Amino acid sequence: MRLMALPCWCFAFADMGSDEDKALPPPPPVVPSNLVPELEPLKKNMILPMARRGSGSKGQRIGLLTNHFKVNFNNANGQFFHYSVAITYEDGRPVEAKGIGRKILDKVQHTYQTDLGSKYFAYDGEKTLFTVGALPSNKLDFSVVLEDAPSSRNNTGNGSPSEGNDGDKKRTRRPNQSKKFMVEISYAAKIPMQAIAAALQGKETDSLQDAIRVLDVILRQSAARQGCLLVRQSFFHNDAQNFVPIGGGVIGVRGFHSSFRTTQGGLSLNIDTSTTMVVQPGPVVEFLLANQNVKEPYSIDWKKAGRALKNLRVKVAPSNREYKISGLSDDRCKDQLFTRNSKNEIGEVVETQTTVYEYFTEFRNVPLKYSGDFPCINVGKPKRPTYIPIEHCELVSLQRYTKSLSNLQRASLVEKSRQKPPERMNSLTTGLKNSNYNADLVLQESGVSIGTNFTQVEGRILPAPKLKVGNGEDFQPRNGRWNFNNKKLVEPTIVTRWAVVNFSARCDTNRLISDLIRCGNMKGINVEPPFDVVFQENAQFRNAPPHIRVEKMFEQIQSKLPGKPKFLLCILAERKNSNVYGPWKKKNLSELGIVTQCIAPTPRINDQYLTNVLLKINAKLGGLNSLLAMERSQAMPAVTQVPTIIVGMDVSHGSPGQSDIPSVAAVVSSRQWPLISKYRACVRTQSRKVEMIDNLFKLVPNQEEKLVDEGIFRELLVDFYSSSQKRKPDHIIIFRDGVSESQFNQVLNIELDQMMQACKFLDEKWNPKFTVIIAQKNHHTKFFQERGPDNVPPGTIIDSKICHPRNNDFYLCAHAGMIGTTRPTHYHVLYDEIKFTTDDLQELVHSLSYVYQRSTTAISVVAPICYAHLAAAQMGTVMKFEDMSLSETSSSHGGITTSGAVPVPPMPKLNPDVASSMFFC
Repeated sequence: MRLMALPCWCFAFADMGSDEDKALPPPPPVVPSNLVPELEPLKKNMILPMARRGSGSKGQRIGLLTNHFKVNFNNANGQFFHYSVAITYEDGRPVEAKGIGRKILDKVQHTYQTDLGSKYFAYDGEKTLFTVGALPSNKLDFSVVLEDAPSSRNNTGNGSPSEGNDGDKKRTRRPNQSKKFMVEISYAAKIPMQAIAAALQGKETDSLQDAIRVLDVILRQSAARQGCLLVRQSFFHNDAQNFVPIGGGVIGVRGFHSSFRTTQGGLSLNIDTSTTMVVQPGPVVEFLLANQNVKEPYSIDWKKAGRALKNLRVKVAPSNREYKISGLSDDRCKDQLFTRNSKNEIGEVVETQTTVYEYFTEFRNVPLKYSGDFPCINVGKPKRPTYIPIEHCELVSLQRYTKSLSNLQRASLVEKSRQKPPERMNSLTTGLKNSNYNADLVLQESGVSIGTNFTQVEGRILPAPKLKVGNGEDFQPRNGRWNFNNKKLVEPTIVTRWAVVNFSARCDTNRLISDLIRCGNMKGINVEPPFDVVFQENAQFRNAPPHIRVEKMFEQIQSKLPGKPKFLLCILAERKNSNVYGPWKKKNLSELGIVTQCIAPTPRINDQYLTNVLLKINAKLGGLNSLLAMERSQAMPAVTQVPTIIVGMDVSHGSPGQSDIPSVAAVVSSRQWPLISKYRACVRTQSRKVEMIDNLFKLVPNQEEKLVDEGIFRELLVDFYSSSQKRKPDHIIIFRDGVSESQFNQVLNIELDQMMQACKFLDEKWNPKFTVIIAQKNHHTKFFQERGPDNVPPGTIIDSKICHPRNNDFYLCAHAGMIGTTRPTHYHVLYDEIKFTTDDLQELVHSLSYVYQRSTTAISVVAPICYAHLAAAQMGTVMKFEDMSLSETSSSHGGITTSGAVPVPPMPKLNPDVASSMFFC
């Protein structure tokens, strides 16, 4: 039972009214002693993203080009008309087949031009079309006939499809298929084009997003008519020159992204190169050989093949008809029986059983070279199959591959997709020319045309911040890079009570240990000799399940060491995707509280490799490799003179197809103020694919039925307080990764609100000031030097012309782009109670790209966000190897659930001995 607490004004009304009303009320009900009052939430005003306060001025000016192309417009008084489209078969059934809608509407456009008032329309491929000006009527009905239109269901016969065999014509007729389609177009709304004219002047109106959507639909229709594969706002031509194989029967396809953007300089079309993955087109067998990495068809695993082929489309010889694969036959082609109708000697139609192989070779006289020994492709329904020999099937081109890529495939895709700045500029110029947007009839009617020149913008190069290393030495990074040659780490740690563990890797461990001690001493780290024994994996457990291998290793460790070690160096045989990694991290971080570093060394280990390993070890054990000079000075008063906590937030989602893996939310925060180079992490699970973090503030009753906060943010605030001379942060700076512009309001009104509540719950009188900044890497704006083929210099910032007309955003290329074209990070300042000056805030963001303890380079995004990403990824591997039976009992472990959803298994808690360490580094 819960009691709703009433607002005080409810009782004030009791004293008002006539004398009769003033009779004593009945006694209140008895309230149970264990009742937890449920407070009515206060209605708060919605927080909206802040407006720009001005542009920065620091830094050396530099002329740049960007891949935004100016939009010209000459029809300010026009209107777009929005119509709903309904397509049905002749018998009234809705058409559900994807892709056919465009063919049907193209036929309507060409057949009924007069009825359409000679107007051209832009159709989105589903249920919406747009015109410039109104159609002759608010409701129009058309009927069209398509030749060889696909059916709403695949062939429903029980056997092999026949093309041209008289004896089987009745069987191959497709029930419920109609090639006649009924199209209903009905008026829905008007969209004034004045919104586009306003956008050209840098102003946003209520109708602008609707008008931009119309323009995007026009471009998508133009690409679709050229036979392109459309993937959101990107399109890919069916041209073998754009195909790059990346292994496993997967092809990377180069294409283009295009989207209209509102900027301070007006409306522009942002065009960028884009890549997607498709299935290797051509003979099905060749795809399967590549997919399974085998050399001949007899080695194919047909169960895997069935999963890989399901729902792909094939073109069948000799008719060239397309079908969707529903599976494979149970038996090989020579043995797979089906029932067919045939005439006996006296002309009666009788059912006979024959094999697919006999049917094709004897009745159809179609020779089969190799299909007889392999399963057939089923293009019918599971219970009403239609079988086709595998050699007659070719996979149709441009079919998206949506499964997760292997590390090798991903590396190959990145390598083959990268382009140097001049190469990318040439690609974009050619792509814009070939798209020929200005010839599109709907775009012409709307009065929109697109310029052909890259937009000129002015950037500024911010100077790199000074860093401190050992012995009080200051130094200035050059070109976004530095090294520790002849330098000591600023706060080296002592590596003591440590051991080496080897999971069956080929490695000279004695040499590794001596070299590690030598390199550590050069950097100021006192690496004491490890325990005498190197723990080698017992050969009999090499093929055991991963968690068994880990348990057996710890049995060795516990039997031979005098107590718990402080640090374990773990040598793995596999560089990527070691199945021991997850269980090993879980055992050390969650159960035992031991700091650990995993390595997979090559046979020849050089000092550079060892130095990089030592940087991670030093950070994990509580040391610091370098820090910003301003952390020990008064250079930025808002951060170094006022207690300030810096927070990084990220949510990691499972790979495609992993429906049982929850999302992982990670929040990191700075500690030991005035430092902003040391962080700790708090990681929790939440419902799958939920982007907003829902555990920042979480009230639960304790054993005394008192409400306590078990949220993420309280844990981080308490750590800051205990590590920063018992000070609460007065300034809280939040960096959030991975959210789109449509989610900005949610960040402010859900996540920020939770953090404010967490502060108030700790201390009602405490009023810290918040600043919230979004970092986006997943965008398509690139910058090029006006003069020269190189990437833009590190520290290049752009906060004018192509930035948002109202909101406070800027682009920053903090790092040196060594490969391909530099991708800037797009920062959006949504909220700023601290009231930073523009230059100070941009300098802080730039400086936070230099505090990443794992490397000696400036990184592309602020370190707190990188750390949050690392923490989510590392603890995600722990979840991946968790016993999934845990999900059945997760509610008793405090797992989060959503209504009607499967309980979310909780993240294993970190051992207190490592909880405040940079274990993720």
